[in-house]
Amino acid sequence: MDIENAKAQMRKGVLEFCILGILKRGEAYPSDIMATLKEAKLIVVEGTLYPLLTRLKNDGLLNYRWEESQQGPPRKYYSITDSGIQFHSELKNTWDELSYAVKQSQKLQ
Repeated sequence: MDIENAKAQMRKGVLEFCILGILKRGEAYPSDIMATLKEAKLIVVEGTLYPLLTRLKNDGLLNYRWEESQQGPPRKYYSITDSGIQFHSELKNTWDELSYAVKQSQKLQ
């Protein structure tokens, strides 16, 4: 089994949860989201982030607004919706349960 592939799959599984958590703190530009994820050791490329933001927006979990930029084209800033906050809360509960179960299973070994 390829360990790098396994690690990548685990990271992909939590990206949605992490992005919603970042946006719960306030609106953000995609490069700011990527920087926050990178700081947390979750390296994400634009080709992964933008389709995920679009899907979350289409699912009603995010909104965006355009802002004119002094240096280049307008920027799209994302924010979380009330539905997104509720969905994040449900994901957090699931994460807490899963994290507890994994920790407990490791103690048994």
